[in-house]
Amino acid sequence: MTDLPSGWAKAQLSEICEINPRVDKSDFAPDTTVSFVPMSAIEAGTGKIDITEERAFSRVKQGYTPFTEGDVLFAKITPCMENGKIAIVPELLGGTGFGSTEFHVLRPSEGIDSRFIYQTISNQGFRYFAEHNMTGAVGQKRVPSTVLEEHGVRIPPQNEQRRIVEKIEALFDEIDKGVEGLRTAKATLDLYRQSLLKSAFEGRLTAEWRAQNADKLEDSKFLLSRAEAERNNWYWKASEEWNDRVASWSAAGKEGPKPRQSERYKPSSALTPSELDTLPTIPSDWIFLRLNDIAAISSGMSVSKSRKLVDPVEVSYLRVANVQRGHLELDEVKMMQVERSQSASLLLTEWDVLFNEGGDRDKLGRGWVWECQVPLCITQNHVFRASPFRHDLSWSKYISRWGNSFGRDYFEKSGKQTTNLASINKNTLKALPVPYCSPAEQVEIVRLLDTHLETANALEAEINAALTRADALRQSILKKAFSGQLVPQDPTDEPASALLERIQSERAKAPKARRKRKASA
Repeated sequence: MTDLPSGWAKAQLSEICEINPRVDKSDFAPDTTVSFVPMSAIEAGTGKIDITEERAFSRVKQGYTPFTEGDVLFAKITPCMENGKIAIVPELLGGTGFGSTEFHVLRPSEGIDSRFIYQTISNQGFRYFAEHNMTGAVGQKRVPSTVLEEHGVRIPPQNEQRRIVEKIEALFDEIDKGVEGLRTAKATLDLYRQSLLKSAFEGRLTAEWRAQNADKLEDSKFLLSRAEAERNNWYWKASEEWNDRVASWSAAGKEGPKPRQSERYKPSSALTPSELDTLPTIPSDWIFLRLNDIAAISSGMSVSKSRKLVDPVEVSYLRVANVQRGHLELDEVKMMQVERSQSASLLLTEWDVLFNEGGDRDKLGRGWVWECQVPLCITQNHVFRASPFRHDLSWSKYISRWGNSFGRDYFEKSGKQTTNLASINKNTLKALPVPYCSPAEQVEIVRLLDTHLETANALEAEINAALTRADALRQSILKKAFSGQLVPQDPTDEPASALLERIQSERAKAPKARRKRKASA
């Protein structure tokens, strides 16, 4: 707060704004219609506010936050802090409105521009300060009014405030035009990915390849035999491994529970006509099989500190948050203890395909391929794993790409919804239809998808970097604005010290009166 520009002064926010001012409610009849602003009416990070909702005064006079035109609303609760829900109140029905109790209201004094206050508290530095001075329970912390009241700010002369905000708005408009173009490009990339995946799983992506490689194609009868052979071979190996684990367990004195055996395969039901109607049209030499026919499905282990273990071993485990759509986020992987004799059957193996069991409805079934990034790792019970009978990275990617695209609609329609969460069960996952084609074509599909999607991902990374730079540019502009470097000072402007003295004088004349003012232009 040193080295003030010429004509500037320093003050606390409470010296230039009323924080959470009262509104005289005696002017309102119970049936008076007033504007209402829920938290959802303010768009995070933009200052856009929707004033279309109206309510009777009798419904809002108790338990809601009052405000008037020109006030600045600041969302004070944890979920709203990251991008900031901040807005200037526009014209209101009757001049007064009511809104969420999670708003702080700042009413600038005469001579203080509402837009200047808005930009001041939109500044990343202020929001960082506010966030790190929140109080209350984790997840529902709030910014106390004292944080606003005692925050020090630099105040330019009244005319310079206007010049600053006009310059900020002009520069931000230019940035917003560029950001809009970047977001349009990003949306176009999403449509391109969807189109690419649709083309892949309808056989159009490899139509030319099929025409040139007819000798590598297999008919539907051969594909069924291949799938059966892969399945039988996997279960035979799984049985041999289980026998070895049981022998080792017995030799060690049968400490802990007996090792788990893989769930036995039960033939799947045929796809119904209604199911086939929802699936894409595939080439005549492809077939649909259920996930149960091409992979062994298993659940993870629930997290419990009260579980009593005979011979514990500590392992890493994947949560729903680790398993994203098309990638894994492994920056934070937690640990749990399990029985040593059970660990081998729980451990993820190379190229298992992960599917989330629950969460928001649009997150059902999302996942990706496990590539042994973390040693000795299992899944929590909210994450399923599918172990493909054909042990091949390309095949696992194929299954996961299908699950993240066409499978997404399947999971959303099949999931069960509770009050807060949606979920799928193991039987739903087992029943997922998957297009099955010749291995050579499947490898070509994944190769083409990887190539095109990597290009799209690289472009998206460039767009995201540009969006980050745009946000950094905004913060740079604000930093210059509040240090007096954005617009030149005018020596003929009335100094801010005189403005502050006038505000203090007005407050001293009527310390208890409800002061009215017009919103700053």
